[in-house]
Amino acid sequence: MNDLKPAEFVQTMIDIGEAKVKTSARDLVLRGIMAGIILSIAVVVAITAIVQTGVGVVGALVFPVGFCILSLMGYDLVTGMFGLAPLAKFEQRAGVSWGRVFRCWGLVGLGNLIGSLLVAYLIALSLTANFSIAPNAIAQKFIAASTARSAGFEQLGFDGWITCFVRGILCNLMVCLGVIGNMTARTVAGKIAAMWLPIFIFFALVFEHTVVNMFLFPLGMMLGADFGIATWLNFNLIPTILGNIVGGLVFTCIPLYLTHAKTAPSLDSKTHA
Repeated sequence: MNDLKPAEFVQTMIDIGEAKVKTSARDLVLRGIMAGIILSIAVVVAITAIVQTGVGVVGALVFPVGFCILSLMGYDLVTGMFGLAPLAKFEQRAGVSWGRVFRCWGLVGLGNLIGSLLVAYLIALSLTANFSIAPNAIAQKFIAASTARSAGFEQLGFDGWITCFVRGILCNLMVCLGVIGNMTARTVAGKIAAMWLPIFIFFALVFEHTVVNMFLFPLGMMLGADFGIATWLNFNLIPTILGNIVGGLVFTCIPLYLTHAKTAPSLDSKTHA
């Protein structure tokens, strides 16, 4: 058999959550940096495909390549850690505390931010010939997308904040399914297929992803978008992070944990008790 049953891969989820929580600070940051770099480049590939074809779904079809690469390399996105790391605490694994869970989130997130900002600067330099020419069509697409999902939400006030928060929930519901997909198969091809499907859904529906947004919005500002850091943080990144926590943990990992790791007694077992 090339696939794992839910009861098997949920135990893997718990084990990986424990391993991540206990990983050294150096490795959490380094893996986070590399994940941010790879995912950011995948965003550029997707936006380029959209501009070249004029079809948004084409970008969604190619974007998962970055997620698959970073997952197969063992690099970490904080969005996945939002769902996996707390499972080790729920299982009361030795040496796992909420402080260590939050430490894991913070260090991986820091690494993701560093990697995303690095690529944002390099891509801005590339698209503008070292900031010597006006932004081209691809750069203009980045400016439009980042403005609409920051200043656009700000114009809507609380309604915009809630919209971003809900999109963050729906995003990490899918993204954590992608993270878990890497644990459901024994072959590389099977892993890629299981990861590709939910990541395609999140990107096609333009949901809000913490690490993607650590790249997209700084890049937009570097290219001349008309919004500031406060607008990005208050009306995109903060509600996105909160939504991603809820989506990844409450909507994805906890249900799998409850029904496959903490399975309720079956009707047959009650009958024969």
